[in-house]
Amino acid sequence: MIRVKDISVSFGSRVLFEDVNLSFDEGNRYGLIGANGAGKSTFMKILVGDFEPTTGSVSVATGVRVGVLRQDHYQYDDCTVLDTVLMGHPELWKVMKERERLYALPEMTEEEGMRVGELESAFADMDGYSAEYFAAELLEGLGIPVDKHGDLMSSMIGGFKLRVLLAQVLFGRPDVLLLDEPTNHLDLDTIRWLENFLLNHKGTMVIISHDRHFLNTVCTHMVDVDYQKISMFTGNYDYFVAASTLAREQLLAENARNLEKIAELKEFVARFSANKSKAKQATSRQKQIEKIEVQEIRPSSRVAPYIKFTAKQPLGKQVVSAKDVNKSFGDLHVLKNVNLDILNGDKVAVIGTNGIGKTTLLNTLLGELAPDSGEITWGQSAQPTYFTQDHNETIPKDTTVYQWLRSFDDEADEQSIRSILGRMLFSKDEVHKSTEVLSGGESARLMIGKMLLMQGNVLVLDEPTNHLDLESIDALTKALQAFEGSVIFVSHARQLVEDVATRIVELTPAGIIDFRGPYAEYLQKRDTFVAQ
Repeated sequence: MIRVKDISVSFGSRVLFEDVNLSFDEGNRYGLIGANGAGKSTFMKILVGDFEPTTGSVSVATGVRVGVLRQDHYQYDDCTVLDTVLMGHPELWKVMKERERLYALPEMTEEEGMRVGELESAFADMDGYSAEYFAAELLEGLGIPVDKHGDLMSSMIGGFKLRVLLAQVLFGRPDVLLLDEPTNHLDLDTIRWLENFLLNHKGTMVIISHDRHFLNTVCTHMVDVDYQKISMFTGNYDYFVAASTLAREQLLAENARNLEKIAELKEFVARFSANKSKAKQATSRQKQIEKIEVQEIRPSSRVAPYIKFTAKQPLGKQVVSAKDVNKSFGDLHVLKNVNLDILNGDKVAVIGTNGIGKTTLLNTLLGELAPDSGEITWGQSAQPTYFTQDHNETIPKDTTVYQWLRSFDDEADEQSIRSILGRMLFSKDEVHKSTEVLSGGESARLMIGKMLLMQGNVLVLDEPTNHLDLESIDALTKALQAFEGSVIFVSHARQLVEDVATRIVELTPAGIIDFRGPYAEYLQKRDTFVAQ
């Protein structure tokens, strides 16, 4: 359906990838993966047609409709939510508007009457009579209730605008879906809904995602941007990791054997090339050397941070207790009679739909917000450190990476600060990088660096994976699993929740569900809790 021929992209002397030849075939679902900065977003823009490669071309089969997830928050501000979704099928939308115009006429000419007949036929062929129902179904599946469908897009906050734009591209039922981070701003339930929708969609998909569980569930192939090339693997993400690791290990082993063989042959040639009786043998060995191939192994763009959380002091039994806590913002009651008792060793995932109050709960527990009523009590030995969701508010723009981290411990020596920054992939001169120009991933790693420096025994994290690549998420997951203190975290990354949480706290409109056990077990029993 899409053919990529001889694509290369370079910026000056920097090569992102070269000589890419790929075929995206009907019905397959491709996960486009790679480290931050490797070039996957650039490659997606080439597929979309928004970026011109240095060399090569992209061709789409005749008649194939391509749907692209756009992230322009303001393009549809003057349109209603429902109309924005309906615009996802341009041909149908055009017929709908023309049909409405003609029906609104006081009277029609014979020609206009004939035109209405043609429009009705086209409208029926494109399932126009069920279009609004399908659009509403998509919006509800993505967590936008019916009473919002008639609102203007300008009234929707950013995360919900993106949900509408996702519904728009899904509504068009295109032959090819190009989706860049479709799970951004979605809660766990909505991601599960999207997984099921995509699994039932018959079209071809190319998806950029840093959500390992999503990639494993949805994708049939992985398209990996690394080593200045783009390679395709059959299977989901976990299969790709195993297969690519094995392939690289085999290549390294083969090169090692070949280098050893070359060394042996060179030794023979050096020893006997001047010996007349063995000159032919030496010449033969020299020819063998020339035939042995040692393949070039380019350095990977994947680099994982080294994360190991340690605590300055042991944590006692009591971590934090919330008793009858309430918090409102005007008429919006966010926290209602919250009662929690978190103990040493608990690794608590706080989940719930967007806007339900997860961040408010963390901020209230930590004293960033005062409760309207109720009591928060921390254990005497508890020393929490906080990874905030909004890095822009946490990291000022008028400092450097080194200076900001140093501000949390004036007594730390330069080597300790540099060591932590190095572990977070800030090397050499990058420690003096201005915080104003940090990428989302760099800001997230710097926040983790702060937690490493402060050595708290309670780690509190609000959406820590939002800007991290898969390698960094994997490193963070393993570090949280190994941490001997307590962890309280909000995340929409299912793999992180499944791998780390020993306790689930879900905020619902009816109150809190507090389940002691892993997420998979919670899902099995969840309907029982909701019914109660």
